[in-house]
Amino acid sequence: MILLPAIDIKNGQVVRLLRGDYDRVTVYDRTPEAAAAAFAAAGAKHLHMVDLDGAKDGTLSNFDTVRRVLESTGMQVEIGGGIRTLDRIDRYLEVGAARVILGTAALEDPAFLREALLRYGERIAVGVDASDGKVATHGWLSVTDTDSFSFCRHLADIGVKTVIYTDISKDGAESGTNLSAYEELTKIPGLSIIASGGITYYEELRRLSELSVSGAILGKALYTGKLDLAQALREVRCPSC
Repeated sequence: MILLPAIDIKNGQVVRLLRGDYDRVTVYDRTPEAAAAAFAAAGAKHLHMVDLDGAKDGTLSNFDTVRRVLESTGMQVEIGGGIRTLDRIDRYLEVGAARVILGTAALEDPAFLREALLRYGERIAVGVDASDGKVATHGWLSVTDTDSFSFCRHLADIGVKTVIYTDISKDGAESGTNLSAYEELTKIPGLSIIASGGITYYEELRRLSELSVSGAILGKALYTGKLDLAQALREVRCPSC
């Protein structure tokens, strides 16, 4: 299981939201570049980045910030947030992203998702953000009637290889993650699941690894010191993490 420390960007700053609420934001005093460097120094080889402004309104206002992080780190970086066109995928891949994450567009524009999968293959991941089991879109501001587990099964059926699944109620709350959801999701044949949202305890990392979750995104618990990244990497004993 790989570990992916998270950098969420809003207005060019490193932030964390509580349960996806843009009005409940904590701004950190380090730059995205400094945060990435600190994670790399702790031993991380993967990084998860989200452009929160892009997720909300579809703009590219943080593109230069993302580009600087990609240029300054040797980590494998996945990036999401407002990626709804092939041109935007191209731009991120051209500046060094290892993988891009489709969210809203994956649900609302099936033809676009299929074209992206055809063109870029496993460099496309889908972020499935769930509120009470339903898929949320547009930076978690809209909740649909689509069942999140059924949607994940559909994604596997059409060739998606990686899903990043977030239980919004857990995100940023430092109260633990939704282990039962991942236990169910890892039963979907051919789909790699990356766990995201509320991971706070080392024992959760061990349990996620036992469930054969392919990756775990670490966010607020790293920033508040609940989890130490170097220790977390030792817990999963993954030399390529």
